[in-house]
Amino acid sequence: MNLYEEYLKTYKLEEVDSDGFFDLVGDLIATEEVQSLKQFEQHLDIDRLQHIFSVSYLTYKIAKKLGWNYKEATRAAVMHDLVYYDWRDGETGGWHKGHGYKHPKYAAMNAKELCKETLTDREENMIRCHMWPFTVVPPKYKEGYIVLFSDKYCATREVIYSLSKKYKEKFLDDVKRI
Repeated sequence: MNLYEEYLKTYKLEEVDSDGFFDLVGDLIATEEVQSLKQFEQHLDIDRLQHIFSVSYLTYKIAKKLGWNYKEATRAAVMHDLVYYDWRDGETGGWHKGHGYKHPKYAAMNAKELCKETLTDREENMIRCHMWPFTVVPPKYKEGYIVLFSDKYCATREVIYSLSKKYKEKFLDDVKRI
């Protein structure tokens, strides 16, 4: 599996739609709560909805290839950044200072509200621990490390995309190519 090629697919929905990904998480992605994440900047030029889409798709592909619990890992990845605020916004009184440390807890609370009784303990742990080592407790389940890795991989690509004109041009050409 070429990780970069799989990442590129997350910018072309028709490439992702053909392999069962949406059957697994389409109900979550279609919710008003998840769709509302489009309004929030995640990593400079990339919005939070695109970020969680990329993270969840990479999680899906990696966990499935390894034969691990890809269903719960992918669903947790959709909700790993399920927070309804812009952490850069000073207008909200700064209650979200320390966002990197605190947002997994808020995301887990929002995931519980969104999923009601269907959120599993495993999914909640993956959401709560996706920022390890910033969050002191590491993931309890091996799939949590895939969510963590996918999050860091996507965040790195997104920041480089936003800061490097040369990389952005190459990336957009690569997306057209797939």
